[in-house]
Amino acid sequence: MARAPEGPVPVVVMGLGFIGQEIARAAMTSPEVELIGAVDTQPSLVGRALGDVLGGPAPRVKVVDSLEKALAKRKGAVLLHATGSRLPQVMEQILAALKLGLPVASTCEELAFPYLKYPELAEKLDQAAQKAGVAVVGTGVNPGFALDRLVAVAGQVCGPVRRATATRVVDARTRREALQRKVGAGLTEDEFFELVDGEQLGHVGLVESAALAALGLGLDCDDYEEEVAPVFAEEDITGGAFPVKKGRVAGMFQSVVGLEEGQERVRLELTIAMGADDPKDRIEIDADPKLVLEIPGGVAGDRATANALVNAAPRLTAAEAGLLTVLELPAGR
Repeated sequence: MARAPEGPVPVVVMGLGFIGQEIARAAMTSPEVELIGAVDTQPSLVGRALGDVLGGPAPRVKVVDSLEKALAKRKGAVLLHATGSRLPQVMEQILAALKLGLPVASTCEELAFPYLKYPELAEKLDQAAQKAGVAVVGTGVNPGFALDRLVAVAGQVCGPVRRATATRVVDARTRREALQRKVGAGLTEDEFFELVDGEQLGHVGLVESAALAALGLGLDCDDYEEEVAPVFAEEDITGGAFPVKKGRVAGMFQSVVGLEEGQERVRLELTIAMGADDPKDRIEIDADPKLVLEIPGGVAGDRATANALVNAAPRLTAAEAGLLTVLELPAGR
């Protein structure tokens, strides 16, 4: 295993959308990392000062369109990657980083547990990371913490787990407009299901979280069932990026059930809707002893995801080489 870094770990942020910018800001406040580069291929961003893009103080870094330019011969850097949710879409970017010898922490939701849907791509990534002698992990708040890693950690103080249920409720009004659109706010019921059928709506990564939770709890789930349904506005809703009329879709309810020989062992339930009541994260573990954890208001989504990537960077430099899950990240800060 590699030794822990003695000083701040240099990091490069790839992808300067909303989350990528949050990651850059989180990196600037962390004593454990040093932000040395920013990469984005959008022509409107390339060549601009990072501070200009972020709208505030930042290191004297310009946005460039390739990792090679961002590194500027610096060694020992970690890539904080935030360009997409689907693994096939970001695969080549991650492989390119590994070829340069960079450990990678990515927000790609499907990378949180790629063995479930993409075993061949997972094997390819694992081999490339081992060849480069570095680690790669998909992390964030969901997947990466609230409905999987936290569930697994809670299970460590229990006896054999019979069943686990984790619930996350998010008032979408407190989140960015892109997320409000992503959960279908403002749509009709027909429009909602049309986008669900086209895989253009819903939360990516919930089934990966269920698989991670099962793994961390020592449960052997052999099947996962996922459902998505609209949540309707019972009255006119304001306070978000746009108003939602009564009767229109306010957001979504999404669930995944992990089964073992037909028996429910893991249930994850996610509600993200404008005006959702009682936002929280809640975990119930049926074991001896039984355990119930609740976080009123829930873990803050965007900032928590940014912090998860930044905090993973020094952990990755001390981790075994290969494709990891968050369950395998070294503990501590």
